Amino acid sequence: MLRYFKPVLFLACLGPLATLAWRGFHMQLGANPIEAITHATGDWTLTFLLITLSVTPVRKLTRQYWLIGLRRMIGLFAFFYGTLHLMTYVWLDKFFALHEMLADIAKRRFITAGMTAFALMIPLALTSSKWAIRKMGGKRWLALHRLIYFSAAAGIIHYLWLVKADKKKPLEYALVLAVLLLYRVAAWIGSRGTFMTKVSTSEG
Repeated sequence: MLRYFKPVLFLACLGPLATLAWRGFHMQLGANPIEAITHATGDWTLTFLLITLSVTPVRKLTRQYWLIGLRRMIGLFAFFYGTLHLMTYVWLDKFFALHEMLADIAKRRFITAGMTAFALMIPLALTSSKWAIRKMGGKRWLALHRLIYFSAAAGIIHYLWLVKADKKKPLEYALVLAVLLLYRVAAWIGSRGTFMTKVSTSEG
């Protein structure tokens, strides 16, 4: 199942980029193409981050355990679109002017939050391979990869601080992240309860 689904998912994940390229080629990016590219790549970065976080709950709730094999690809696409989002700012907006970018980071809090979100994604992408899991050990790898929650939160804050009027979309992302965090807390409480029950039974 997984072997056949992965190529389909890979092409689907490239869909947003293909759509953006098609719009650019046909001059359909509006009056400010850089802003359109920035917003599109930012939206897809957050979308893929939240989909990555959704894989485990969906896998457990539906008992479709093969879904876990898709999480790494989706997470890497989140990093891919995050890189495109950053490069749009660095290249197309600032033309690699380091002093201007440093000034932005210091003065504009939404830039600081965005840079934080991307920085937290870097170790996740670098340690996404099976080799990294073996070298780090399962527990340390899992602890490191909890950074994805902080990256998603920083990305949503970046979006909230960026938007001045209509905050509906970033708040929708925030709601999804909140639900995923509540699920994780509930799952942790449930596992603790199960563990304590087993301990009490064994002692009895």
